[in-house]
Formats: sequence, structure tokens, C-alpha cells
Amino acid sequence: MAMTLRLTDSETQALRERAKLENRSMHEVVKSAIDAYLSNRAARLADAISSVAHEDAELLDRLSR
Repeated sequence: MAMTLRLTDSETQALRERAKLENRSMHEVVKSAIDAYLSNRAARLADAISSVAHEDAELLDRLSR
């Protein structure tokens, strides 16, 4: 499926520089970033839940009563 990705000029420049540094196309860099984001979702979700449980422990305790 084709899709258009709209980036700011600074985002485009940063992507172009990263792709050049890694000797890859901008397309390959974006695909890798998306793959990493999607494969890491469960870990990020668990981290977010843990963080909220820790930071808001007192509030969650009061709400559970």
C-alpha cells in the first residue's frame, strides 16, 4: 500500500542526513522505524502502565476504596 508521509523541512533534512549516514534510502529508514515502533508496542504499554501505577499509587489506592 502506498502512502504519503508529510514531514516538516527540518524532519525531512534530519531523515535525509540519517539515511545518508547509514547508507540507506529514506524509505528504508522510515520502514525500520515503523517496524521497531510496532514490534515494541507491548513493552511500551507495560512500561506506561507501570509508570502510572507507580506515580499515581496513592490516587489509585484512594479510588479503589
